Amino acid sequence: MANRPTWLRDPAPGRSCTIVGEVAQAHDGSLGTAHAFIDAIAASGADAVKFQTHIAAAESTPGEPWRKPFSSQDKTRYDYWRRMEFAEDQWTGLRRHADERGLLFLSSPFSQEAFEMLGRVGVAGWKVASGEITNHALLNAMAATGRPVMLSTGMSPLAEIDAAVDRVKAGGAALAVLQCASVYPCPPEAVGLNVIGELRLRYGCAAGLSDHSGTIFPGLAAATLGIEVLEVHVTLSREMFGPDVAVSLTTAELAQLVAGIRFIERMRAHPVDKTAVSADAAPLREIFMKSVAARADLPAGTRLAPEHLTAKKPGTGIPARELPGLLGRRLRRAVARDALLAPEDLEPAPR
Repeated sequence: MANRPTWLRDPAPGRSCTIVGEVAQAHDGSLGTAHAFIDAIAASGADAVKFQTHIAAAESTPGEPWRKPFSSQDKTRYDYWRRMEFAEDQWTGLRRHADERGLLFLSSPFSQEAFEMLGRVGVAGWKVASGEITNHALLNAMAATGRPVMLSTGMSPLAEIDAAVDRVKAGGAALAVLQCASVYPCPPEAVGLNVIGELRLRYGCAAGLSDHSGTIFPGLAAATLGIEVLEVHVTLSREMFGPDVAVSLTTAELAQLVAGIRFIERMRAHPVDKTAVSADAAPLREIFMKSVAARADLPAGTRLAPEHLTAKKPGTGIPARELPGLLGRRLRRAVARDALLAPEDLEPAPR
C-alpha cells in the first residue's frame, strides 16, 4: 500500500515496519533492469526500493580483492564496480520512477561523492552499509541532513556500533539500528533475533533486521518482535546472474513476506482478552458447546443417576459442566430421549 505510515515516513519507535526491497547490484549494470525491479517491488506491496551507489574511483582501489569471484566479464572487482555505476541523471530517473510507484527511494552511498550525488538526487533516508559503520565522516554527513538513518551492524561489535550511534544521534537524525549477519546466505543459527531487542534497549531507538537468509522466515519472526525496519534482497528470478541471488527473495516471496508482516502487525495491534467470552464466540458457543441431555425416555419422578444423563450438542440447555450437580435430583415431568434438560424439568433441590 503506497504511503503507508511506516517508520521511514514518520520516524519514531513503534511505527509500522518499513519493508525495504534491496536491489543492490542485481540489475547487473542494466538501467532497464533497475527500472524493472522498481515495478516488481512496488507490485509486491513493499514500502521502499533500495539500491547501492558505487563510484569505483571514489570508494576503492584497483587492488580490491573479490569477496567471491563470480563474474567472467569483469577482470577485477574494481572493474565490476565501474560496470555498476549509473550517472546522476539515471539515478534521478530511478528516483522519479519510485515516486510514481509510491515507493520510498533509497540507495546506500559507498563514498562521499556518492553521498553528495544522492543528496542531489533525493533519498527518503540513509542506509549505512555494514562496511561503512566506521566511516565517521560519512556518518556525520548523513546525520547532518536531518534525514532518517538506518544503520546495519553486520561486521561490528558493540563498541563500534556505540560510536556510530553516538555520531548519528549527535547530528539529530532519527535512527534505526539493524541487526545484520554478514554471512551469505545466512543460516538460522546466525540470524540473531535476540540482538534486535538488545539494540532497542541499548540505544533507545527503532530497531530492525537486514536479512541475508534468502527466505521469508527471519523477517516474519522479526515482525513478531515489533521491528520498525526490515531489509531483504530481491531477485526477479532464481536463475538471474549475480552474487546475491542465493540470499534474495523472489518478488513472489517478497509479496508473501509483506502480507505476512501486515498480518502479524494486525495481530499485535489487537490483543485478545480471554477473561470473558468474546462477542464473536457467543453465538458459536450455542452451536458447539454441550448441554445435559437424557440418555433415554425418563418418566416423571425419576431420581437422576449417571446412566440417565449425558452431554450433547447444542449448548442451549443446562451446561454440561453442571451434570454432576444434577445427580440425585428428581424429574418434575417426563423427559424424552435426547431432550436437553431445562431447570423447569427438575424438582427443587433439597435444602
